Amino acid sequence: MNSIYCGPPPLPVELWASWNLDPVLLVGLAVLTVILRREPAGLAAVALMIVAFVSPLCALSSALFSARVVHHVLLVAGAAPLLALTFRGRISGGIALPFAVSTVILWVWHHPAAYDLALSNVAVYWLMQLTLLGSAVWFWRAVFAAGTAPPVARLLFIVASFAQMGMLGAILTFARSALYAAHAVAPFDWGLTPLQDQQLGGLIMWVPAGIPYAAAAIFQARRSWARLADSAAC
Repeated sequence: MNSIYCGPPPLPVELWASWNLDPVLLVGLAVLTVILRREPAGLAAVALMIVAFVSPLCALSSALFSARVVHHVLLVAGAAPLLALTFRGRISGGIALPFAVSTVILWVWHHPAAYDLALSNVAVYWLMQLTLLGSAVWFWRAVFAAGTAPPVARLLFIVASFAQMGMLGAILTFARSALYAAHAVAPFDWGLTPLQDQQLGGLIMWVPAGIPYAAAAIFQARRSWARLADSAAC
């Protein structure tokens, strides 16, 4: 069994020195930056991935479940819609299938057995990250693509996507015991019990995570309104 990808859980005094300088990761992000250099949304997505995987947040997410939730929200509700806007265009099918797949993947990876395995094995860790990000990009591409569904339906799927994340957050917030062995000890170094850390993570999923979904809904509504206005003008 391999070590945690982001390194061992840091102590508070060690956090700001805990940058992830994995050369393979840095080269991959540099290549992606060059590819997307003319795409503002794509560059913003790369910036969020740098925060998630290179900054001390990566190490902190080894210690705290709540930091891992921030990490995942940055991917599925931040980088993913920005990448979807970058790689825009028509796609086949509707929104229901990518919504269902991305939802299942999010819930599966937050099952304690799957989650603990991902934090103890580097290969499974990257499988978690890539499937979360990939399925979320698929979902957001379907939301933003023309012709996949009527505008109201797209807005409803955005709301539904946040609702299912909020439901998972509520379950974690109100759980009577800590569920994740990977965070059974390190939260004490940060002044939290494992249960308090889990509850904080659930609250982040439940409330602040809604902000990017609200922004996406407003963006989609404005796009739909602009298209309707253009059609009326013609």
